[in-house]
Amino acid sequence: MDMTASARSAATLVVLAVVFAGGVAWAWGKVTEPFPEHQSDPACNDTLFTAGEQLTPDDVLVSVLNASDEDGLASETMNRLVKAGFGRGGLGNAPRIHGRAPVQVWTSEPDGAVARLVASYLGDNVRTVDQESSEPGVTVVVRDDFPGVVRGVRRVAVEDDITVCSPPGG
Repeated sequence: MDMTASARSAATLVVLAVVFAGGVAWAWGKVTEPFPEHQSDPACNDTLFTAGEQLTPDDVLVSVLNASDEDGLASETMNRLVKAGFGRGGLGNAPRIHGRAPVQVWTSEPDGAVARLVASYLGDNVRTVDQESSEPGVTVVVRDDFPGVVRGVRRVAVEDDITVCSPPGG
């Protein structure tokens, strides 16, 4: 049984209309779906270290803020700290810092193992400060006269139980 040309054209148009309607229905369903909630990864993992354990750079997330007029000083410092094994935290600018030290370490435990470990990579003239920061981990603030990252100690003994902001997935 032979279909006439007009019957074939009509059948083709009906099939195309059904396919088009199905595509529109599918697309409308996708467009009107609610967006999935954004789940940001945590900046760090809180890791418990007990007295007597050893803390290494791999265990510590560091953020660096630039309080100098030198563009890129925070980024350069961060890259060198990451090369030494520290986890990469935030980067940014800081207001001018007071004192003569060319670099400060901001932490809630200025005499703790984390502060001692990080400070060992920042040279001899480091000031550790009990200072909060909006950046994750330990915050390092560099000034114009910061000489750069040096070879620090590979591990520090934890004297009291502490919780450390460690790099995610570490």
